[in-house]
Amino acid sequence: MALTASLAQCAFLKLSTSSHGEVLSSSSSSKPFMGTSLTFSRSALPGNQSLSRKQLVVFCKRLSGLEEAMRIKRERELGVTKVRRRPPLKRGRVSPGLPVPDHILRPPYVGSNILPEISSEYQIHDSEGIARMRAACELAARVLNYAGTLVRPSVTTDEIDKAVHQMIIDAGAYPSPLGYGGFPKSVCTSVNECMCHGIPDSRQLQNGDIINIDVTVYLNGYHGDTSKTFFCGEVNDAMKSLVKVTEECLDMGIAVCKDGASFNNIGKTISEHAEKNGFNVVERFVGHGVGAVFHSEPIILHHRNDDPGCMVEGQTFTIEPILTMGSIECITWPDNWTAVTKDGSPAAQFEHSILITSTGAEILTTC
Repeated sequence: MALTASLAQCAFLKLSTSSHGEVLSSSSSSKPFMGTSLTFSRSALPGNQSLSRKQLVVFCKRLSGLEEAMRIKRERELGVTKVRRRPPLKRGRVSPGLPVPDHILRPPYVGSNILPEISSEYQIHDSEGIARMRAACELAARVLNYAGTLVRPSVTTDEIDKAVHQMIIDAGAYPSPLGYGGFPKSVCTSVNECMCHGIPDSRQLQNGDIINIDVTVYLNGYHGDTSKTFFCGEVNDAMKSLVKVTEECLDMGIAVCKDGASFNNIGKTISEHAEKNGFNVVERFVGHGVGAVFHSEPIILHHRNDDPGCMVEGQTFTIEPILTMGSIECITWPDNWTAVTKDGSPAAQFEHSILITSTGAEILTTC
């Protein structure tokens, strides 16, 4: 579950389309000119006669068709792939949060709607702590894999939430998002232009959607945190590329981690790969320390930065880059959680919890 960068040191935050005409005049050639209005002179017409309104409409349609053909030809020459704009994401009905059996250990923030402060302590574990982290993270990975099998057209994100919730409590764990700062559900489901923190609701998934499912479990006093973006049905090539590159960015960010490495190597590596492939890295949401505390230092920036600090063996934190096809600015819905891209462009995210070792990083959220 990502943190908001602007408040990372204190708390978790909650066309008009212009048409192109063509010009024909007695002083011009018959070649069309783009970007101006359509005008005629009498001398440009056969027999120096004016066109009737009906004839003019037909003539304009022919010119419009020519312009469209020219545009398509240019796009083909440039290798432009047009992505069909999907309807904007809309909030569905949000059902009440699900109950958790009394015998299951709860994180200390449960029962309060106040956002917890970000712990300033780095989470560096002894052998027992590492064993508990591995168990929590392995469970989170299994739950995420199961959630992915549920993704298909007509399934609601609320149904995914119910299934995830049941699997977590059946394992004797607590779904960490439930009750965190008032978050009403057991998992985050972020569809299409939703960057992160989407609240499961009654909206049915559509063929061609992408959906990030963010699972965090609290098992034996430790949090395991992971997320992945899944395809729903037949997804277009542009969206597939976005998802593929985002996962590559996560893998490459993890590859530069080891004892003594600078944290800012992560953002540099991710930014370079994203930009090389034509995508943009969201700066507002960041990775974080994870362990006995859900969110702590270090704050992991996924974009280029000069922040100081080095990794330490035994330390655990998340890396969770979000890439977009367009704007990296976001709009937060009135629910104070759902963050969507300002321009409606698709976004994708992947996340792992990792353990720093003397020679590299161990991905804990695998199964």
